[in-house]
Amino acid sequence: MTSTPADIHELLFGTSATPSGAPATYAFVIDAGAHEEDANPLAGFALWSVRPSTWTGRYGIYLEDLYVEPAFRGKGFGTALFERLITECETRGYPRFEWSVLDWNEPAQKFYESFQAKPLPEWVLWRRTFGES
Repeated sequence: MTSTPADIHELLFGTSATPSGAPATYAFVIDAGAHEEDANPLAGFALWSVRPSTWTGRYGIYLEDLYVEPAFRGKGFGTALFERLITECETRGYPRFEWSVLDWNEPAQKFYESFQAKPLPEWVLWRRTFGES
């Protein structure tokens, strides 16, 4: 991972994100609340963006990251974030909600399967990097 807090801030709030100035990246966060002993009350987040599809001629949501701090796992925070993303898709009238999962991450795969999600085995993610590994 090479991103810094400043990089993430630019993704979410920076003016260079899109020519129109509209955000290109969004986040939903789970605040564990002031009642928690932890100095960092951020329990988890979902970082996502709007993504076009030539197949549907419409936009959809692409989930970049869904993360819940280990101390907060098993408390329904991941489910709440994922359900919020589903609702966002439905509210916006988007026909697709997509993400990638590492092939070795069986807990994540089981989590997503619990929402009736299925992998797309015929699609292979490709990447060309610029200035990073």
